[in-house]
Amino acid sequence: MAVRLAGRALKDLFVTLFGKPEGIVLFQLIEATQYTIYLSLIAFLGGGFVGALITLLRVSPSKAAKRIAIGYIWLFQSAPLLMLLFLFGLGVPRLLNLDISPWFAASAALTLYSSAYLSDVWRGALESLPRGQWEGGHALGLRFVPTLRLIILPQALRVALAPTVGFMVQIIKGTSLAYIIGFHDLMSIGKRWANAPVDGTEPFIIFPLMALIYFSLCFPLSLYARWLERRLGTFGNVPKPTAA
Repeated sequence: MAVRLAGRALKDLFVTLFGKPEGIVLFQLIEATQYTIYLSLIAFLGGGFVGALITLLRVSPSKAAKRIAIGYIWLFQSAPLLMLLFLFGLGVPRLLNLDISPWFAASAALTLYSSAYLSDVWRGALESLPRGQWEGGHALGLRFVPTLRLIILPQALRVALAPTVGFMVQIIKGTSLAYIIGFHDLMSIGKRWANAPVDGTEPFIIFPLMALIYFSLCFPLSLYARWLERRLGTFGNVPKPTAA
């Protein structure tokens, strides 16, 4: 109840400051931005969890595990995000006669997309370390998992942190495609207003506003990633995900 009252008060404030329909449009765009942020966080956390598992398979001594990881990365890096959204939001539900919410479909598609690229980033960070680090662990009598946990991961974290933060920008931009399956986020609300026959909501007004909001989300992350590169001494030596 308190949240609704706060929302109404903020909406009234925007209308008072900017008038109608500009105040209403701006309020709805900002309100819809929260769902863009939520979806980005779900994709980042879910993709990070799955990506970590794929990374472990990719660097494990088992050849079968490596093949599975390589196949997974190849598959979801080769598949366009737009196609994954169509499959989870439209194709699979109709094929299996299931009722899948846009939230679940968008989260699943973006999680798979993110996990493939994050696993490639983290695999590159692990493999960027000298082979002698692994050999030193083996010389101490440590097996694969203890060597990875005690020696490799603490060093690889410094290399992987900046590109991981930077990839969050790609996830945020990727959420803009989720409107095609009915996900109500910033892009969905913006396109609806841009297509509305209302004075003051023309596309040349709405789309720059949307671009400004996306910029305000992405630019600080880009700056932070660059700062991490300089801070951690990884500038110019950061592993990049392989483009499909």
